[in-house]
This record gives sequence, C-alpha cells and structure tokens, in this order.
Amino acid sequence: MATNILMPALSPTMTEGTLARWLKKEGEAVKAGDVIAEIETDKATMEVEAVDEGILGKILVADGTANVKVNAPIAVLIEDGESAEAAPPPPAKIAPAVSDAPKQAPVETASGGPAPVHAKDAANGHDTSQSRIAVSPLARRMAKQSNIDLASLKGSGPNGRIVRADIEAAAGKPQPQAAAASAPAPTAASAPAPAPQVAAPTPAPQPSAKPAAPITAPHTLVPNTTMRKTISRRLLESHQGVPFFFVTLDMEIDALLKLRADLNAKSPKDGKGAFKLSVNDLVIKAAAATLRRVPELNASYTDDAIAIYDDVDISVAVSLPTGLITPIVRNADRKGLSTISNEMKDLGVRAKSGKLKPEEFQGGTFSISNLGMFGTKQFTAIINPPQAAILAVGAGDQRPVVKNGALAIATVMTCTLSVDHRVADGVLGAQWMAEFKKLIEDPLSLML
Repeated sequence: MATNILMPALSPTMTEGTLARWLKKEGEAVKAGDVIAEIETDKATMEVEAVDEGILGKILVADGTANVKVNAPIAVLIEDGESAEAAPPPPAKIAPAVSDAPKQAPVETASGGPAPVHAKDAANGHDTSQSRIAVSPLARRMAKQSNIDLASLKGSGPNGRIVRADIEAAAGKPQPQAAAASAPAPTAASAPAPAPQVAAPTPAPQPSAKPAAPITAPHTLVPNTTMRKTISRRLLESHQGVPFFFVTLDMEIDALLKLRADLNAKSPKDGKGAFKLSVNDLVIKAAAATLRRVPELNASYTDDAIAIYDDVDISVAVSLPTGLITPIVRNADRKGLSTISNEMKDLGVRAKSGKLKPEEFQGGTFSISNLGMFGTKQFTAIINPPQAAILAVGAGDQRPVVKNGALAIATVMTCTLSVDHRVADGVLGAQWMAEFKKLIEDPLSLML
C-alpha cells in the first residue's frame, strides 16, 4: 500500500525545515533504518531514517527546498509493483506539530534524529477492518505470515501505527536493537532526558518586525535563517514573559589561572588522555558544583510547583554564523575537568558543523554564556526557558584591588547571574553567586 512520508518534527520547537538533500533516489529500495534524507532544522542538520521498507516511488519535495512545513508530504513509499499514484492525497489541512502543552521528547532513531511520520497513521485506535488499520506494509505482511490478527494489536509506532516490533512482540520474538519507530528513547544512563518543556507564559503583544518608518538609507537585506527566527521568537517570549533580576560580582581568578596552568602542564604528551583546560571549563565545573550547593536554581517554574532537577546539565552558548546553539555537558558536577574540557571541545566542533544530536542541545538545567574571549568586561544574558537562570561571564583583566588595607593588582573577572524571579528571590541569587565566587577564588576545592 502506497504511503506518504511526511516532514518530521526533529525538535520540540520545529515547525518547518529545509530538505537539504535526498540520500535515496526514486526507484531505490528502502529498508527500515536506512538513512533516506538530510533535513536542516533551526539548530542542526540531521539525518532521517526510514521506518518501513519499500521502494521510494516518488519524491515530492526536491533537494534544497526551504520552509517545508512539519507533516507536509515529502515523498511516497510504495511496495514492489505498486504505482506511486496510488498514494493517498495530501491532507487538506496539516495539523500543527507543536502545541502549547508540555511535550514529550520525540522518538529517536539510531542516527540521533526522530523517525519520519507517515500520513496514514491513525490518531486513535484501530478500525476492525484489516484494510483500514494503521499498519506499515512490512508489519502487514509479517502479520499475515504469522496469522496474527491486526485488530487485536495496539501499535507503538507514530500515532498508534502498528510496526514491525509490534508484530515480533506478538509473535514472541525478541525485538531488534536497530532504531525503528517503536525504539525506546535513550535511557538516563546513555543520554539523560531533556528537561521538561514547561509551557511558556502568554507573551505580551509582539512589536511589529517592520521598522516604524520605511528604510530609506542604502541597505542590503539578509534573509532570516530558520535558526535566527527561532532565536528571535524564544528570546522575545523570555524577555517579555519572565521577570528577571540580576546579581553581579567581581571575583579574583589568579589562583584559578595558576591551577589551570599547573594542570595543563601535567597533560599527557603522547596524545592519549591529553587535555588543554580553558577558563570556561573551570567555570562550567564551578557552576555545576555551586548548583549542588544551591539546588534551588537548578530548576524551572510551573504554575503548580517549582521543578528542581536531580541532574546538573549545563548548557553552554556556542556562537555560529547563523546564531547560537547551547550544547549540554550532562552531569557536569560529577565529571572531572579533563572530561569536561574534551567533551566541550567535541560538542563545540560538532555544533559548528551542524552535527549535534537533539539530546545534545535540547534540555539542560542551567546556562552559561561567556564573552570573556572577546574582551567583554561585563554583560547580562537572557534566560533560556524553561531554565531558571543563566550566568554571563566577562573577561578577566588586571585591576587595582585593596588587600589588607593596601592597594594591590589582581586579575578580576566580572560575572552576572540572571534569575527568574518566579523561581527565586534576590537573596537566593546572591547566595548562589557567593558560593560560586568561593569556588572560583579557591579552585582547589573543585578537585575534592
């Protein structure tokens, strides 16, 4: 039976994307788990795997097509000897991919991207007629061979569709580990689940994107990328819907710089286990340790309760030519400095090449934005919802300080904490910054 393959939602915020390129051609055989296309989302370029087997009968959306809506048909999957014209017509109205209600993370495939969804998936249950049951072609053939009544099964695929794993489970066979639509999401041990997506408060009316008066000066229009549009929307909602307050402290980092130099000198020279610590690596570790001491900021606001997270997952802002992305160092409080350093370097490289998996940038419980490498002395950062706080880190430079009643010179770094006032009051923000300053100025305590 011909089936429409739909544009998948590869992240909770995705409403449209660019079909970068097809990796299968019309007429080619497709097996479940085969990578069939690459899709550019608002954050990364991701591979999409096939859920069912069949033949790619017709490509509906060409390579390089931008602004393809989620759930729009992009191709037709057929069985051997079947015509692509037999595919059902595209739905008259595409259901929105993202709602305002809290969302569950999409089912992941082995390549890190959610599996594509098909147009024939039923929304609720199954009809008693075998021909109208939402079932993949492969699962239908397997059920027939095993004399399994499809009407007796409850599908675990997208929107209740019966897939191969359901037939194998009904037949008592072990389920394969390969990624299919019914594969379980990554466990906490392998990839911790993203932080719950809390419904954002209703934002105030947004100002017009157009200038108050026509632009008359000579100019060049640079089209907004999908990433830039997403950044604009999310940060506007945050700035208008979250009541911020800020806490700023200066902290001396001479001891931290010395520890960094001493540890880097101990890095293995043969390449195995080698590392090169940055100031940012120590800041990540110190922030994670502080969140263990003051866990009330490792949290999110909901209308009914404050959600305080068990794990400390630090989102770190990385600049890209098209905007920002925040790869996550999971369980940063439990990792050593060399592990954090090497992990952050790997995440940064793959972020800039658009190769991060969704679980590597979705979620996080606290954010850090560091502009010190650009010489920025002090700034404030906008909270990344649903997180409760973000730390803005400035450059360390030599400044006059008073020690024991005498003037001296010290390397000083200014940090500013932005806090969601619904989650915490000023005193708690000040306590967090005081603990953070202790760790930065006595970095040996990070080794304990």
